[in-house]
Amino acid sequence: MTLTLRPWMEADLPVLEACNTPEEKKYLGGPETPERLLQRNRDYAEHAVPGETRMFCIDHDGRPAGSIGYWEKDWQGATVYETGWAVMPQFQGLGIAGKATAVLIARLKPEARHRHLHAFPSPLNPASNAICRRAGFVLLGEYDFEFPPGQIMRCNDWRYDLS
Repeated sequence: MTLTLRPWMEADLPVLEACNTPEEKKYLGGPETPERLLQRNRDYAEHAVPGETRMFCIDHDGRPAGSIGYWEKDWQGATVYETGWAVMPQFQGLGIAGKATAVLIARLKPEARHRHLHAFPSPLNPASNAICRRAGFVLLGEYDFEFPPGQIMRCNDWRYDLS
């Protein structure tokens, strides 16, 4: 299996659309509107600043399979990175998200401006929590987290030390 991360392009919209179903978004407040997806796609493609915010398309054997990225976040009095990923349904169960997380960490380390990378999966999302554990993140506890804007969700706070 060949897995690469490449910078997000507007042509990657079908990846967002494939991951925008009730099943895929059950831990993230439900599907987004088509207008919100278009805006998210533009933001991903246009707002890349190494060491600050970057989104990538996960390519699996030369085919788009998902998304992963990092962005700055103010969290408990410090600026940290947050990461998140999504894998298209037909590519799930192949270890793609875990491998992409390892590649993302390796890519972020040399350009990192902040010491910590956090992931905030729902405690009810066993797959994402397992990815964090296997990637070497440390579970700090459960917290309330606003996502999507205006909704409070319970999340695990996983932290990875980039130093």
